[in-house]
Amino acid sequence: MGIYGSFASAMGLSASLFLRQTQSLVMTPQLMQSIQLLQMTHFELNQFIAQEVEKNPLLELAPSDGESGADLDLADLGLPEHGRNEPEARTQDGGDTEWLDRLPDAAPQQLGEDLDAGFENVFPDDGPTRRPDAPELLSQWKSMPGSEAGDDYDLDDFVAGHVSLRDHLIQQVPFVILDPADRLAAQNLVDQVDDAGYLQADTADLAKRLGVSDARLERVLQALQMLDPPGVFARSLSECLAIQLRQQNRLDPAMAALLEHLDLLAKRDFVSLRKICGVDDEDLLDMLGEIRKLNPKPGAAFDAVVSETVAPDVVVRPSPDGGWLVELNPDTLPRVLVNQAYFQTVSKKCPKNGSDQEFLSECMQNASWLTRSLDQRAKTIMKVAAEIVRQQDAFLLHGVDHLRPLNLKTVAEAIKMHESTVSRVTSNKYMLTPRGLFELKYFFTVSIGSAQEGGDSHSAEAVRHRIRMLIAQEAPDAVLSDDDIVLTLKRGGVELARRTVAKYREAMNIPSSVQRRREKRAVARLAAV
Repeated sequence: MGIYGSFASAMGLSASLFLRQTQSLVMTPQLMQSIQLLQMTHFELNQFIAQEVEKNPLLELAPSDGESGADLDLADLGLPEHGRNEPEARTQDGGDTEWLDRLPDAAPQQLGEDLDAGFENVFPDDGPTRRPDAPELLSQWKSMPGSEAGDDYDLDDFVAGHVSLRDHLIQQVPFVILDPADRLAAQNLVDQVDDAGYLQADTADLAKRLGVSDARLERVLQALQMLDPPGVFARSLSECLAIQLRQQNRLDPAMAALLEHLDLLAKRDFVSLRKICGVDDEDLLDMLGEIRKLNPKPGAAFDAVVSETVAPDVVVRPSPDGGWLVELNPDTLPRVLVNQAYFQTVSKKCPKNGSDQEFLSECMQNASWLTRSLDQRAKTIMKVAAEIVRQQDAFLLHGVDHLRPLNLKTVAEAIKMHESTVSRVTSNKYMLTPRGLFELKYFFTVSIGSAQEGGDSHSAEAVRHRIRMLIAQEAPDAVLSDDDIVLTLKRGGVELARRTVAKYREAMNIPSSVQRRREKRAVARLAAV
């Protein structure tokens, strides 16, 4: 004891109290949820709100007003058709749906008269054929599900379901394979087909696993390769093209030799291909024309995942005073209400210190937090979108050539927010403009210096657009090299290195000048023939 006391006095050990003030950021679950709400898409946000409404009795979804802000026509935005980026939404058969958007906002009686809704009854029950008038048809239409009391219904609900590639192949197997054991092997092969229609399995390993011989499995595979669409169950691109040519009775020795050297075709080395195939220029051009008609991805016509229509989060319209009106799309804004009356009614019947009262208080707190977070999310999106429109005013007026360089820091400083917040807001959010439908991140591009002293810098996206247009307008006898593109851009005021031009060209999947020259000459010869 004496030794410890002397040691403590020697080291100066003593108990004391200190007051220290520090700052720290505590990520509460609600704060993390608010951050996640910023970067959610419209679909993800609806799913999250549906889950919250399901578990919180104080939350309810407000009824829809029946207006569809997503079905906006670009013709109503004030600029001509030239230079627009067409939205991706189309009907399944490629038809135009603008007539649906232009239906008059009239009463049902007037609407029926405008449509002249008279249809002949081809199955008359009594007497001659008669033409029912519009009110009768409208009364029948009102009896459809979802049409009463002004309820909206989605036309997508009446569209036939999509058939997958696997289902399409399984339906054909019984017609080409009769043996039950072979049919079992065929079903295993169908399961190994990817979305493009190619077989992604090693037949030797599969035969060993199924307990059949390699020859028997190969016979099953050859039978499956005759199914629709032509070219399925191929193990390589050359085999896929060979299957299609074999079904057309066009797989001769010269064509087979061409398919074995597709690498030379990709390089546009037509001189070597003529020697290998043993044909002249005219025959080679005919063979290339046949290959161009084939489908390298036969399974691509069957959508593995049905794509959803992109609904814009922000709509930009020309203002009468010459500026721009920036509005949030009402269809993408969640309509969540807190039922205060229900809360007060139930609170009066629950004990003040009971578990039921604690549950109600927690539900009210979560509901209030959710409504505040959604309101803050909408305001943040509006601030960021308005600043983007202000920065990219020239793009909205004149097109992609006038897209200005812009980064997250510039927008964040202008609206007094952090860069990470702006990054989350612009993720998976879309803006409908007179120039088309764009993701918010599209407007953020790096800056490229000007070739003229004191000149304005250029956007990387605008420079890529110039390169694409220069290559698209080149003639077969005057193909531009990367150095020629550098000189042309420099005369236009853009200072760019040759390696940067090559990098942009490769990123846009544009071949080199040598390959483009070979391809353009081949196309010219093919057109002449």
